[in-house]
Amino acid sequence: MDYLQQSMQNRIIVLFIAAAVDLLIGDPHWLWHPVQGVGTLISLFEKILRRILAVPPCREQNSHTRERIAGALMVLLVLFVSTGLIIILLIVCGRIHPFLRLLFEGILCGRLLALRSLGEAGYSVRDPLLRGDIEGARKAVSMIVGRDTERLDEEGIAKAAVETVAENTSDGVTAPLFYMILFGGIGGIFYKAVNTMDSMTGYKNARYMYFGTAAARLDDIMNFIPARLTALFMILASYLSGKDCVAAAGQTVRIPDGAAAYRIWRRDRLKSPSPNSAQTESVCAGALHLRLLGDTWYFGEVHHKAEIGDGGRRVEPEDITRSVHLMNRTTFLMFAVGIILLIFAGIMP
Repeated sequence: MDYLQQSMQNRIIVLFIAAAVDLLIGDPHWLWHPVQGVGTLISLFEKILRRILAVPPCREQNSHTRERIAGALMVLLVLFVSTGLIIILLIVCGRIHPFLRLLFEGILCGRLLALRSLGEAGYSVRDPLLRGDIEGARKAVSMIVGRDTERLDEEGIAKAAVETVAENTSDGVTAPLFYMILFGGIGGIFYKAVNTMDSMTGYKNARYMYFGTAAARLDDIMNFIPARLTALFMILASYLSGKDCVAAAGQTVRIPDGAAAYRIWRRDRLKSPSPNSAQTESVCAGALHLRLLGDTWYFGEVHHKAEIGDGGRRVEPEDITRSVHLMNRTTFLMFAVGIILLIFAGIMP
């Protein structure tokens, strides 16, 4: 067996181990997560670089260039250390036994996926809503969104959960899966490090307006292709999924609606300050006949966002279930296509 065949075969084994780890274990709170290590590196390097380059936490008029340089250096250092450490561990495991390397890489990849944990997070919001426990649902949704939640009513809470599942289908599941299919565990940790840096420093506030520029831009680049692929797979999943009948705009429609998902995606996929987040949110809005986004409160200030989708009905708790099912089917389609491509890559002369 030549190197390419062996490499593709190993990648397939790693992906199946990763899928099993994510589906069976998920992300229990008591178990250490690789992203925690990345987060520690981000905080450490931010602190060191701010001190070395004399960049204060609160922006000063003449520190913009230094802030950008410090943020870019942080990105390079975090990627070098996190990816380099994984490469070393993979080499060490491979020296001990080839299967140990596959097992370690598969477990790593499984811990970097968030399919089960994202679904559980959505259900942690849905279940209190179904019981009429608005405060419990508001507390649960505050754990998975960055917006202010104290103003949200029942529909607003359900809507925030649906938006989070829709957006993070790409960020938390299919984007890391995409890079794992291409590059294995190294691709997975590289992407996750970039995404975590954006999550921690990609804010437009006094502290990170310029410091977080490099991380935010690199995250946009890394997510550009995966977000659009995910949207296409989600549209396909909307056609293939089982249908529920609901009342929308004075008529009965069957959801998820593949035709509406494609139409709203074509129209609204760029209606977001981010170049990528509305890709999957627009598909979900169309598939479920909902209206998402709109004005949102962050840190006591309202942020005006364009609405996506035609709506026609109120967002309800069961829409969280539907969005999770749509995420699951979308991920399965990308996983299946990835495995098929790896098989063909391994058998081609």
